[in-house]
Amino acid sequence: MQKSSILMVLLGIMVMGPLAAGPKQDPPGSPSAAAKPARSITVRLLTDATGIDDKSFNAAAWRGILQFYGDTWEDTAGRGRAYDVVTAQTQDMYTFNIRQATHEGYDLIVATGFTFENALREVARDNPDQKYLIIDVDSVNEPNVMQAVYAEHEGSYLAGVAAALKAQQDGVDNPRFGFIGGVPSATITKFEIGYVMGILSVFPKAVILDYYVNSWADPAAAKIQAKNWYDQGVYAIYSAAGGSGNGVIAQAKEYRAQGRNVWAIGVDSDQYEAGLYDATHSAVLTSMIKRVETSMVYALNAAQNNTFKGEVITFALKDDGVGYSTANVELTAEIKVRLEQVKQQIISGAIKIPATHGAAKKHLGFPQNLRAIDD
Repeated sequence: MQKSSILMVLLGIMVMGPLAAGPKQDPPGSPSAAAKPARSITVRLLTDATGIDDKSFNAAAWRGILQFYGDTWEDTAGRGRAYDVVTAQTQDMYTFNIRQATHEGYDLIVATGFTFENALREVARDNPDQKYLIIDVDSVNEPNVMQAVYAEHEGSYLAGVAAALKAQQDGVDNPRFGFIGGVPSATITKFEIGYVMGILSVFPKAVILDYYVNSWADPAAAKIQAKNWYDQGVYAIYSAAGGSGNGVIAQAKEYRAQGRNVWAIGVDSDQYEAGLYDATHSAVLTSMIKRVETSMVYALNAAQNNTFKGEVITFALKDDGVGYSTANVELTAEIKVRLEQVKQQIISGAIKIPATHGAAKKHLGFPQNLRAIDD
């Protein structure tokens, strides 16, 4: 497989002009709405049970499609004609959904997440002329499969630093932190390891707990665990669990509305609005932004321009592929200045963050009892 320079990704997006700046906000029928880009290709997005309303990972992929076609979340004029989405309620539907989309003749078929890996590999081998994109996988070595991966450990390090600095600013003695994952995998491990390392950079002896829901669509289980931890004195919980993570945000909202000083850390998309418990206050301190929409636009441009090929593309902090949100005013100017300093140190290589559990365990003070796994 060929690894492309991320500069190619950025150039591919820049040629889109205003479209790359984000989805259009003009209402249908307005002059600017009439100037939507002409697109001659079709795409189907395939998601797990959480669907595009997960306010996180799948939602980001859907935004990328809307961005490419000049539509918005409210105005999906091209849906059913140029693009659509199919949600699999169970994993045994993955292969069927990929084969069905292939049979229906979409120019590009997109599978979101590593749980699609085996199903996509099987179907891609049988259909060498079909173009596929899979996100969070780099081991489907087929010439018709583009693969997008991200440096989640870099963005998550910043999320951990943010949570720790906020605890320090609040004067919390010996703060405890939590991480809730969805389905264990090397990908989710990168989220956890980065977060833990970020916390430890501020509080070297911090107590950090972890828990895996073993589902992307069980917010109730995540909410129960979050409640238990908050009741035990955990200050902030970061979830990388798809739709399950909404349970953490829900519990944080309840407790902050009651005046308790606890936080949720969002993931993939900016989940500030999901954390609002009144008109102006959110329980989501920050979110680790994973710009899945960037890989969607890149792949769609490649399909449109006949430059599509099997390759692995990595989106890192230096490429603005990951980052953190600053929507919450509780993330003070002082903290943001420090975060930007840390960000530049990561980009320059002054701060090196392990991407695997095995490597992280070699660091002095790293918790040895975490449930993270390396594939």
